[in-house]
Amino acid sequence: MQPTLLILAAGMASRYGSMKQIQSFGPGGETIMDYSIYDAIRAGFKKVVFIIRKDFAEDFKAIVEPRLKGRIEIDYVYQDLKAFTEGFEIPADRAKPWGTAHAVLCAKDAVKEPFAVINADDFYGRDAFEKAYKFLTADVKPHVWSIIGYELLKTLSDNGTVNRGVCQVDAQGNLTSIAERLNIVMQDGKIMTDDSFVPKELPRDSSVSMNFWCFDPEVFTYSLDLFRTFLKESGTQLKSEFFIPIVADQFIKDKVGVIKVIPTSSEWFGVTYKEDAPEVKANLEKLVTAGEYPPALWS
Repeated sequence: MQPTLLILAAGMASRYGSMKQIQSFGPGGETIMDYSIYDAIRAGFKKVVFIIRKDFAEDFKAIVEPRLKGRIEIDYVYQDLKAFTEGFEIPADRAKPWGTAHAVLCAKDAVKEPFAVINADDFYGRDAFEKAYKFLTADVKPHVWSIIGYELLKTLSDNGTVNRGVCQVDAQGNLTSIAERLNIVMQDGKIMTDDSFVPKELPRDSSVSMNFWCFDPEVFTYSLDLFRTFLKESGTQLKSEFFIPIVADQFIKDKVGVIKVIPTSSEWFGVTYKEDAPEVKANLEKLVTAGEYPPALWS
C-alpha cells in the first residue's frame, strides 16, 4: 500500500497571531506546506490528508485544491474537541483541542495505510521526505515506527522560545525516550529550557522531533487507549494537551515496539512568530535560486 501524508493544520496559531498554515511565503505565493507536499509527491506519496478545523475549512480548501487537483489524492479530517471523549465531561471553559496526538487520532477512519505526520508550518526538506517514504514502504510494521530527527541548534528561533520533543537515542539508533521540553531559547551561548523538567541546559546536538513521524495504522488503536487515560488524569486541566511524544514515549516504556530515529541532512525552518516570516521567505528564495525548487511550484 502506498503511504499517506497526514498534515496537521488545525493549530490555533496563538503565538503567531494568524492562520500561518495558509500564508504565502514562496516567490510564487506558496505556503510552507506547498513545499512539503511537493517534496512528498516527488518522493512517491500519492495521498495527502489535511487535519483542519471546520471554521476555516472553506478558506483552506479554496487555496489548496486548485493547486493540488490532479497531482495527488486529497482528503480532509476535522479535529473536534468532542472527538473520542465519550463519557468524559469537557470543562465548560475549554476551547482549545487536545493537541497533536488527538489530531492524529481524529484521522483514524480516513487513514488505513502506513503514513507520515508533519506540521503545516514547518519546512522539512527533500531528504526528510525521501527517507520517510523509504521507511514507510520497506520497514514500517505495526510495532516498528520512526521519527525524522533534527539537530536542536538548527531548530531555534531568534524571535522567542520554542517547544521541542527532545530525543534520547541508543547505539542502535532507536528512540529510548522523548520529552516535550518547553520554552527553549539560546541564552548566553547556552540552550536553556523553562519548564518543570531537568536538565535545564540542553546539548546543542540533541536530536529533536519537529513532528515528522512515520506510523503504522496500529498507532490509532494504541493512541485511543492512552487518550482515555489522559482524559481521566489531565482532562480537567484547561491547557492540558495530548502530544504525539506522549504516545511515543509510552509506546517505548510499554516495550511493545521500537521507534527508529532517522537523521536527516535537510535544513529545518519554520514560523513560530511573525518575526520569523522574513527569514523563511529568504530561505525559500535561496533554495529556488539554487535550483532545488522551481520559482512557481504548481505551474
